[in-house]
Amino acid sequence: MAPITPDSLLTLEAYAKARGDFRAEVIAHKKHRTVQLGDHVTLLFEDELTIRYQIQEMLRVERIFEPEGIRDELDAYNPLIPDGANWKATMLIEYPDVDERQRMLGALRGIEDRVWAQVAGCERVYAIADEDLARANELKTSAVHFLRFELTPPMIDSLVARAALAIGVDHPLYTEAIDSVSPEVRTSLMQDLRT
Repeated sequence: MAPITPDSLLTLEAYAKARGDFRAEVIAHKKHRTVQLGDHVTLLFEDELTIRYQIQEMLRVERIFEPEGIRDELDAYNPLIPDGANWKATMLIEYPDVDERQRMLGALRGIEDRVWAQVAGCERVYAIADEDLARANELKTSAVHFLRFELTPPMIDSLVARAALAIGVDHPLYTEAIDSVSPEVRTSLMQDLRT
């Protein structure tokens, strides 16, 4: 997928007019790019459309319209777009109760390194977490992480040949897996790969 460029973005005024329809489109799109791993971990697989929405929203909220500010947002968000041989996901760790969330973020240190994808017949691919900056420390992990799943050509070939795709997490205190993602999620993720 090509990176998003300044020329391809809507102005703040144009985005204000298109925002409602665009938001509805993105919400519908995300339904087929979301994988729930148990009650507390969600993976949202990013692509050009989801990242374009994030950029447009940041420009809107921050009232950014100058070229330098737009370039900064593009530099921050473009690396989250898959490049044809990988998937990129935002991982959310969600506990509604504040005290439980704080306790679990401490207990789940390192969970971001234990998230995996597995094409049937191939080895598990563990996500590479938080390449842009550290989001965890010696006391706790973060509630949000950015993950990259790097796939080999044989894995992609197997997916093209309709092999099943499993996704999971195997932290000692949190183990969940989906043996085969839904056809809708699989179809959506296949669009991120050069086939």
